Parts: sequence; C-alpha cells; structure tokens
Amino acid sequence: MRKIFILTLLIVLCNHTFGQNTISQFGTSASGADSNRYDRNGNPIDTTAVNDASTIPIGLYSWKVDERLGNITETPIDTITHAFQNTNDTGGPTGHYTYLGNLGAPRISHVFFERKSASQEFFTDPYDFTVKGASDVVYTNTKSPFTNLTYYKQGDGRYGEERFKAYFAVNVNKRLGFGFDIDYTYGRGKYANQSTALFNGNLFAYYQGDKYNMYFNFINDNLKVAENGGLSDDRYVTHPLDMNEGKKSYNTYDMPTNLSDIWNHNTGYHAFLTQRYNLGFYEDVQEENDTISKKVFVPVTSFIHTIKIDHNRRKYISYDDAQNQDYFLNNYLGTDSTDVTQYLSIKNTVGISLREGFNKWAKAGLTAFATFEHRRFTLTDTVPGQPEARMPIDYKENVLSVGGQLIKEQGRMLHYNVLGEIALVGEDIGQFTIEGKGDLNFRLFNDTVRLDANAYIKNEQPIFYFRHFHSKHYWWDNNDLSKIMRTRVQGKLTIDRWKTQLSAGVENIKNYTYLDNASVIATEATETTPATYKNNVVVRQQSDNIQVFSATLKQDFKLGILHLDNEVTYQKSSDNNVLPLPELVLYHNLYLEFALAKKVLNIEMGADVRYFTQYYAPDYAPAIGQFYVQNPETRYKLGGYPLVNGYINLHLKRTRIFVQMYNLIQGTGEKSYFLAPHYPLNPRILKLGISWNFFD
Repeated sequence: MRKIFILTLLIVLCNHTFGQNTISQFGTSASGADSNRYDRNGNPIDTTAVNDASTIPIGLYSWKVDERLGNITETPIDTITHAFQNTNDTGGPTGHYTYLGNLGAPRISHVFFERKSASQEFFTDPYDFTVKGASDVVYTNTKSPFTNLTYYKQGDGRYGEERFKAYFAVNVNKRLGFGFDIDYTYGRGKYANQSTALFNGNLFAYYQGDKYNMYFNFINDNLKVAENGGLSDDRYVTHPLDMNEGKKSYNTYDMPTNLSDIWNHNTGYHAFLTQRYNLGFYEDVQEENDTISKKVFVPVTSFIHTIKIDHNRRKYISYDDAQNQDYFLNNYLGTDSTDVTQYLSIKNTVGISLREGFNKWAKAGLTAFATFEHRRFTLTDTVPGQPEARMPIDYKENVLSVGGQLIKEQGRMLHYNVLGEIALVGEDIGQFTIEGKGDLNFRLFNDTVRLDANAYIKNEQPIFYFRHFHSKHYWWDNNDLSKIMRTRVQGKLTIDRWKTQLSAGVENIKNYTYLDNASVIATEATETTPATYKNNVVVRQQSDNIQVFSATLKQDFKLGILHLDNEVTYQKSSDNNVLPLPELVLYHNLYLEFALAKKVLNIEMGADVRYFTQYYAPDYAPAIGQFYVQNPETRYKLGGYPLVNGYINLHLKRTRIFVQMYNLIQGTGEKSYFLAPHYPLNPRILKLGISWNFFD
C-alpha cells in the first residue's frame, strides 16, 4: 500500500504541474457536456450515464486506434456509474467467463461468439481481464489534465484481493498529448497456492496535425500466477461433512490442492507506432453564430505506415516434489525446475488511402496495404547424441501479405467496413481473411432503429504453439495440421427507446483445432475416493464441420425508480464432445436507482444473478496455463448454480463508490459453485471499490 500511496502522490503532482501549463493555453475548463460532441449517427454522446452532465468538462474526449491502419474509434470517458460494482469481476460484468475463482485468474468465455481465436501471444490470451493490446489503449485529448484513480478491495489482508488502477492524460498543446495507464492486480487467493500478481502498464503519445498524424504506445506486462491444480477432492466443497471425520472443519485455505510450488510467469514488451501523411486542401468554414470563417484542412489521400513489435517470455517454474511428479504423466526435462519459451514479432504495414468522398475512383474510402511480419519462437530441444541434454532452438517465420479496405463512415443512415487480406509468401501462404461489418439506421415510430451486421470468411494457419511446443510436461511437433476454415454471419437489432437489443448468428468451422485431454487414469474411483489421473495435453483437429448457433436478447425494464436489466443467451454446438457449450447463459439485475441531496448523490442498490445451464465445462492445464477439453473418462458437468451478488453504488460528483456482498447464497444445496473442474469460486465475501476523476 505504501507503493500505491507514493504512486498516487506522483500522479497528483504531475496533474497539478501540467495543469498550470495547459490551462493557460486552452483556457479554464467549463462545466457542462460538450454540445458539439456527437456520434456518427448524429446523436449526442452520453459519456456519463448519470443526470449530472457537469462531471465531464468541455474539451475532453477519448479514442482507440486500429492496429493495422491506424483508424480511430471514439470511446466514452470512464465515468460510468451503472454496474460499477461489476467492473472488477474476473467473470465479466454479466458473468460470461469461466475462470479459476481468484481475482485476475485465467479465464475463457462460455459464450462462444465472445471467444477470440488463439493468438501467437498464446500464453497471455487467458489474461484478457487485465492484459491490453495496442488497439485497447485509450488516448485522451483534454483542455486540462485528466486523472482517474481506482482502488478495489475484497476480503481480509491475509487472503484478500486488491487492485489499483491509475490513468493520466495531459496535452502539451491542442495537437500533442501523452499519458500513461497502470493496472496492478494482487489476488492472494482464498484457496492454497493460487495467488495472482499481475502488472500491466502503458505509455502513450499522439500528434494530430493537419497533414501529419502519429499515435504511439508502449505496453509492459508482468504476470506471475501460482498454480495449484485445483482441489484434490471436490467433496471438501460439495460434501464438507464427509471430509471432516467428525473432528475438523476445513477453512478454504486449508483444503488440500493437487499442486504446490508451481508458477507461470509471463513478461511482455509491446511497442506500437502508426503514422500517416495526408494530402489535401484547406477550405473556409464558418461556425454557427460566428461571423468569422476559419481555414479547415480536408484530407484527400493518406500515406500510412504502422510498425508493431511484440516480445513475450513465458517461464514455467516447477519444483520436483513427489506431489507434483504424481500429477503429470510426462517429465521431459528431468530435474530441471524451469522451462522457458520466447516469442518475438516485428510487423510493418504500409498503405495508401483514398479518403471517403473526395476521389472520383472511390466515393467510399478505399485503402490498399501490404504487411511483412517476422516471427521468432524459442523452444527447448534435445541435443543430438546426448539424450539427457537440452538446448534452446529458434523457429523463424516470415510472412508477406497484401490487402484492401472499403469503408464508409460519413452520413447518418448507412455505414460499412469491408476488409480483405491474403498471405502471398511465407509460413502462412494461402491464409486469407474477408470480413465486413455495417449498420443501417432508420426511423420507426418516432425512434431510431439500428440494424448491425457482420460476417467473415477466414482460412487460418494454426498458430505456432499448436504446431510446435516443447516444455517440461507437454511436448509436440504437429507438421500436418490443416488450415482452419471459419465462416460466420451475425446480425443485431437495437431499439434504444424500448431498451431492446436482439442479436443472432451462426458459424461453421472446419478443421477446428483445440487442446485435448490425454490424461491417463492412475487409480480407479472407489466409494470413498475419486479417481486420480496423470495429466497430459495434446493438440487435435476435428476434420468434420462444427456449427455453432447463438442468439442473445437484452431487454431492460423501468418502472419509476425500479429497474430490471435482463440478458439471455441461447447457443447450440453441433459437437459437444469437441466444443461443449452451455445452452443457456443468463444475467438479471434488479435494482433501485434514485438521487438524493438535490440530485447531487446518485444511488443504485439491488442484486444481480449469473447463471448458466450444466455442460462439460473446459478443464484447466496448469503447466501450460490454458483451458482444454475434459477427459471423456472422468468428465462431469458443471453449472446450474446461481451466483447472486448484492450491492449498493454511490456517485457523488466525481467520485464513484460501491459495496458488494459476493456469492450471497454460498452454503446452500451441495455448495457446487464450480465454474471449472476442481476450481471453486470464492466463498461469500465483501467487496469495496472507489474511483476518483480529476479534471484539473
């Protein structure tokens, strides 16, 4: 906590120092929402979600940048009060994720259409709760320095969980700005040997000129996670009376686990720079209620360059005590306690863009681009003639691809974005992607109705770590994997006035590539003890087609101060042995929303529930930090447990506070509150959170 206090003090001092410099350039910030900020449909942007618009000063707005071509997308300022209590939930704000119980633990969505394909940064994919990519970095332009400090706390000091977040943005002038973002998560864990210590930080800078634009960010990840392999016997949770032998009551941290003294440690460094030079002309524009016109630059053609460098290092640490040796089927590295895997990628993209509306060849925006990527992977390998010796070996891959984009963003009625790319040379030769999205907006019964559609066809090379992986406990070289063909079509209907959103889609996958459970039974189950097995993981491909259908309805109701928010997802997999999914995923939130003290204090108080139907939820492989299919000989279904949380949210001017009681009904029924096999959720626990915004 001393480090957090020092860091907070430095941020506030920076805020004050830069505030003296920038306010003199822009003038003092005024209260009230910026009436000139509208979305692309012409509707005012709601960045507060509360009635008091004075929480956002004039001249403050934020955006994100596309990794490929540097296109920007505006994003709301983080001042949202509604559901603030769920912003620190590893299971997601509406409970869509399977995870290991602890704060910041690895996770995977049990809603299929929310899952991301495995990436080359394989080992940090399950940590998307805290890990950011270049396209997730938020840039902010502000007339006066903006700072957000957020602190979360749950449980006691010895077994509690904490998270500290800080965001700072400042402008040197109206074109040049910079800032940083820090996220530190420390979950000690309610169960033994499951602590998480996750640090993520990024620095960003930008320049938005008439002819030259630049966006830069640098991200550092440092993720250290203890692996316990889950409970050695689920009955410590499901049937505790059977386990205490009439003498002892087990606390959660006294329950025996399968593993100890094992860690996965991932470190990453990521640099991103995109820049473009614009050709165009200046035109005179006269603002409303102003008799003086000013020159405004209109870009016509842009030359684009983007470079992205990623370096990841994964270290697996395992001490060879008897318990750990009994858990795994193989031990390829003998007495070595660590194995290390590294990944380096350098990707350059160049392009030329004919801007929308200013070229007779392209009424929409038209961009052509080429990308060259160099990848290097370092694995452990054997030494010829020395069976017991090991050495690092590099695998190098180079890929040249070309592509194009057709985009229409102007206007209020119709927008679309179509992009295609194909690999011409290198390891991924023949890989291609065609993806598009669009929206149509029209009036119906005095309301705006929005139809969104997106679709893609992808022919993807399986990632490197599906093709090659060498480690202490898992080892494979799959040189015969076929490309994965994926086809998806999805649509969404939104009617804001009715608070209704309906989406549906279908995907077909050929050569679905996944991690399978190749564990071997060590001892058979008896009446008093479950079966034990030797853990092993392999990569498999399903050559037959797999179809997934999914539909989601979001419908909110309001009666005075009483609110009921609802989300229902139905999904169906054609092969539940290879790709198991719960058929129903539900979220409901019943709460009161009202204001006190002359509407200065906004209050939300209520309870929400997360629920999914039983299915063969994915198992977790601690030696690789990934989720995989359960062993068919020992698999069992999870789900059917309503996770209920009660809460109260307070919003006072620039401060948000919540108090939440997590897992209210813990202790009922058989206490089967598992999301992943052998990894129970935290028991009932009190959570707190507070967030401050500073605009000067």
